[in-house]
Amino acid sequence: MIPKEEFWRVMAAYGAGIRPAQVIFYVAALLSVGWLFLKPGRVQNLCAKLVLSLAFAWTGIAFYMILARGMAGDSHTNYVFGAAFLVVSALFAVDAFRQRMRFSLPTVAWRRATTLALLGLVFCYPLFGIAFGHDFTRLIVPGTFPCPTVALSLLLLTTALPQVDKVIYILLLICAIPFTPFVQIARYGVYEDTILLGTGIYSLVLLLRARKTERSEDCPT
Repeated sequence: MIPKEEFWRVMAAYGAGIRPAQVIFYVAALLSVGWLFLKPGRVQNLCAKLVLSLAFAWTGIAFYMILARGMAGDSHTNYVFGAAFLVVSALFAVDAFRQRMRFSLPTVAWRRATTLALLGLVFCYPLFGIAFGHDFTRLIVPGTFPCPTVALSLLLLTTALPQVDKVIYILLLICAIPFTPFVQIARYGVYEDTILLGTGIYSLVLLLRARKTERSEDCPT
């Protein structure tokens, strides 16, 4: 892994190089999710999934394979993550038209409150960056940076349980939980990614609950 100073240099170069794409993707994500939860329906689901598909395609190519590929140092793990993000992008695009997953704000009170609270934190990623003293080029923004994009997508997937694409769900959980506390937070000081870790744990718990419910329904006593 590269040193902390090199990591932030790569992040800053990427942030400066894509301006104003981060603003465009951020606004698109905010509007699509807001429309989806205020008036859930087929068209709203289509728009949200297309925004997510474009965000993962952008991040997989522009971030991992082009502008921020130096983050991997001498290894080629950037291409592994880039390829995984392109798979997720393709699966979101396919489901945008098949509509097997239906995103909607949970009706259960505690899940509804938790989903809205975590969504608020995800969209506040840039504000936390400012609070931690980062300049504009180092702000981590949903839609163009991997971690908040993964967190946002996992939250939306939890609202579709149990009818979710398990490939997308598992790939995003792998991005969210194993590496975050030891790499992004501990090694590089990306304290904003505590939001990603919390979202990943919440998403994992809900997935396990959904699987347990499915098994109990399949095997009645």
